[in-house]
Amino acid sequence: MSDEEHHFESKGDAGASKTYPQQAGTIRKNGYIVIKGRPCKVVEVSTSKTGKHGHAKCHFVGIDIFTAKKLEDIVPSSHNCDVPHVNRTDYQLIDISEDGFVSLLTENGNTKDDLRLPTDDSLLTQIKVNILSIHTQNSFIENYASFTLTFSNQTNANFFFLIDTAFLRFIGPQTDIN
Repeated sequence: MSDEEHHFESKGDAGASKTYPQQAGTIRKNGYIVIKGRPCKVVEVSTSKTGKHGHAKCHFVGIDIFTAKKLEDIVPSSHNCDVPHVNRTDYQLIDISEDGFVSLLTENGNTKDDLRLPTDDSLLTQIKVNILSIHTQNSFIENYASFTLTFSNQTNANFFFLIDTAFLRFIGPQTDIN
């Protein structure tokens, strides 16, 4: 896997690596792994016993954290795998502007206004309508709304919004809600 070029974005300091090595036998369910050059959340791990060829093998099933596609890989348990650096940040959704920008509230009280939704008017309208309809249908029970969005760089991402009586909370991009 270390010979493959990784095609996902990274943020960090100059020289920062997108991944770090970890022994395959130590990677567990709900962890992360790079499969076929894509960062994935591990949803299933099985380990075979040592055979006549000398290595126990780990079978990984993962879900791409950006496209939600299912990927699989088999790696000797003693070999290193690439593990992506994954940071999850929760935001409160403040507003979706008419020009397609999302206004989010960070944990420290600042606003983040640099996330632009797709420019497709029908998709943007659908997102607004779905969020408002879920919020007005039942203001006493928590609801989840999810959307798959395509950004200007053609990256797909799943976005989840937690909607309750107090606020709209942006939870994505994620492939599931814990």
